[in-house]
Amino acid sequence: MNGAQLDKVRTGQGFIAALDQSGGSTPKALRLYGIEESEYSGEDEMFDLIHQMRSRIITSPAFTGDRVLGAILFEQTMDREVEGVPTAAYLWDEKGVVPFLKVDKGLEDESDGAQVMKPMPELDALLGRAVSAGVFGTKMRSVIKRADATGVAAVVDQQFDVADQIIGAGLVPIIEPEVDINAPDKAEAEALLRDRIVERLAGISPDAPIMLKLTLPDEADFYAGLVSDDRVLRVVALSGGYSREESNERLSQNHGVIASFSRALTEGLSAQQSDDDFNSTLDATIASIAAASAT
Repeated sequence: MNGAQLDKVRTGQGFIAALDQSGGSTPKALRLYGIEESEYSGEDEMFDLIHQMRSRIITSPAFTGDRVLGAILFEQTMDREVEGVPTAAYLWDEKGVVPFLKVDKGLEDESDGAQVMKPMPELDALLGRAVSAGVFGTKMRSVIKRADATGVAAVVDQQFDVADQIIGAGLVPIIEPEVDINAPDKAEAEALLRDRIVERLAGISPDAPIMLKLTLPDEADFYAGLVSDDRVLRVVALSGGYSREESNERLSQNHGVIASFSRALTEGLSAQQSDDDFNSTLDATIASIAAASAT
């Protein structure tokens, strides 16, 4: 593990940029960026275009390590280059931004009000590649749709079990048990989630900590106990479909929690913008998210 990266994640200001849309979510991300599906043919062209978008963000003068703590990459993004340099190396060496890798392979169908992750038989090999690429940590996502104790336990237990494997590879796992913002009993689901996370934290050592990526809660500072736990390196928040304005407002009420936004980060960016317009829009976005993360 890179000690300088660990120190930055533990104590640094700013937020984590989520640049990890995968195959299923890429067409929507491109559409929001102003590129319709009719403008490309097949997955190769689609992934080329999304890499161009991500490269434009990463190379922007607005995107620097003084406000962007880390960036979560899709596997293909890790395997590609930015300005002739492997992406993870470019992030850290050129920008001072800590690289993370999305490792999950999507979600199973809903059961007991939740969606656990699909099996990851190639995970060990992927973790080895990530270590070789200079990646610091990983991210994996599950979804909780309603307050069902069985479903919540299944999500949290799977996340922590896989986290053990990731820690064993020398990486820091970001555990992301997302609570759907449209859940009819969202607050109750969050209470079940917090309790189960606290139970599973008993098996984690402060010497090999985890990170948590959680939906912005209905109750301010609801995860304060997790923020202060020595076994939790950092608690970050996902925007989950809230607008950037609402995301920032909710985030500012949760002290010690920083953003890890995806759609809210790219909101307002367009392939049709000039570089000046693109960079000024991104600069204002990064400033607002960093400010909300500083509370």
